[in-house]
Amino acid sequence: MSTVSSFYDLKPLDAEDKPFDFAQLKGKAVLIVNVASKCGFTPQYKGLEELYQKYHAQGLEVLGFPCNQFGHQEPGTQEEIATFCQKNYGVTFPVLKKIDVNGDNADPVYKYLKDKKAGLLGFKGIKWNFEKFLIDKEGNVVDRWASTKSPEAIGPVVEKHLK
Repeated sequence: MSTVSSFYDLKPLDAEDKPFDFAQLKGKAVLIVNVASKCGFTPQYKGLEELYQKYHAQGLEVLGFPCNQFGHQEPGTQEEIATFCQKNYGVTFPVLKKIDVNGDNADPVYKYLKDKKAGLLGFKGIKWNFEKFLIDKEGNVVDRWASTKSPEAIGPVVEKHLK
């Protein structure tokens, strides 16, 4: 992690185990969400896809990171996850490789995000599936929302960071 000095230094793996270089996101707003297919919040995929469709042309990227750390609600393989997202919610935004978001094996992306933007009362851990982080066009982590905050509710904040 010591080599990560900015958001754009991160290179998580995509669904095909290839590096997804965040340097390609420079100048874009990015919404990062830890996702799961068998969660009460799973219908948020629909709202995330709607945000992506509405604002992608204006510079929004949405990235989903499947995670099986909360109630084992993302047990599938990469192929099963991709098929589920496409078939049930028409997801077209990138859904990257399944990762851990908490603990010793937490992906560097989530170590970075949690370090830059703590949650309620300074809690740095991820509490559940579908927590959301917004990164502005300069690579700053500017907002963080709990799972209960719907994609529709954060739309105005996302839009503000696209101007």
